[in-house]
Amino acid sequence: MIVGVPKEIKLQEHRIGLTPESVKALTDKKHEVLVEENGGFEAGFTNEDYIKAGAKIIKTPEEIFKTAELIVKVKEPQINEVDMIREGQIIYTYLHLAAAKELTLGLIKSKSVCIAYETVTDDDGRLPLLAPMSAVAGRMSIQAGAHSLEKNQKGRGLLIGGAPGVESANVVILGGGVVGENAAIIATGMRGKVFVVDKSVKRLEELHKQFGDKIIPTDSSKADLNKLISECDLLVGGVLIPGAEAPKLVTKEMVKSMKRGSVIVDVAIDQGGCVETSKPTTHANPTYLVDNVVHYCVANMPGGVPRTSTMALNRATLPLLLKLADQGYKKTLQENKNYLAGLNVYRGKITYRGVSDAFNLDYFSPSDLLYNWNEIFA
Repeated sequence: MIVGVPKEIKLQEHRIGLTPESVKALTDKKHEVLVEENGGFEAGFTNEDYIKAGAKIIKTPEEIFKTAELIVKVKEPQINEVDMIREGQIIYTYLHLAAAKELTLGLIKSKSVCIAYETVTDDDGRLPLLAPMSAVAGRMSIQAGAHSLEKNQKGRGLLIGGAPGVESANVVILGGGVVGENAAIIATGMRGKVFVVDKSVKRLEELHKQFGDKIIPTDSSKADLNKLISECDLLVGGVLIPGAEAPKLVTKEMVKSMKRGSVIVDVAIDQGGCVETSKPTTHANPTYLVDNVVHYCVANMPGGVPRTSTMALNRATLPLLLKLADQGYKKTLQENKNYLAGLNVYRGKITYRGVSDAFNLDYFSPSDLLYNWNEIFA
């Protein structure tokens, strides 16, 4: 199979779909890999690294999209990339379609086969291809929040860990999943006063066992969320509904109640955000103020640490990629329901319920579409 890796063109996105090591895994199996010139430069991978791994360096994205049977990316295709996608071409990347109607309609029109990293599952219902970037984003959320709390960033002028004789900052983490757990790792390391809010008592017990008295596990069904948010210095939004738009847990009124210079880091912004006042920002201009509260809502946070992120992502995405390249998408998806969960758009039809519900569009069962009755009676 011919696998294409275009350079990421989303603003301030420096990751790349494949590392040289992943390219070698493909070329060792006699697959052809096309990498756009200097596509991995910002992540610390040179053209020579890719050539040594067996890739061909291609000068333009147009040539890659025209030639490749399977496109591997990191972020969702941008508008000019959507125009280059061919019918039947496999697109393997993060899509986050429930928060992107124009992109969804463009992919439907392209009649391509779109497999989203963020909705592939495992046998325990977890999201193994989303997890590595959620871990990175969770850890970065506290770094970003700590920086945004500085006075020259219009924050409260607080150090998360306080100082001898000075209280630590109150850090409230909404969601105890991968984002929340990793945010807690950094926040407790900085010696903040850390509240982790989740609706699952079982998950809170797991986190308490992991962190001990370093965190305050908080049951969302019993907590006074208004009070908790009004008293916090740093709020991290890490709530996720797989493949669907994030729930708006923090209202405008709650934001108004927050202290002047407090900070919100909405990690869920890729899926629309879990704070009502959130809107996507970039690494170039990461923050804005609403009611004197600093909002950090960068939609591709892990892109700020592209080398770490690219390597972590490839560890998770390579196994499915190798199967897609070795045996094609039909056999791969038919054989494994967890992989099938990643299919969001198939040849002009939406095959993921969270996306169809978000835009009130028709949903089609992916297993029904992939099952070719003609082959049975041939």
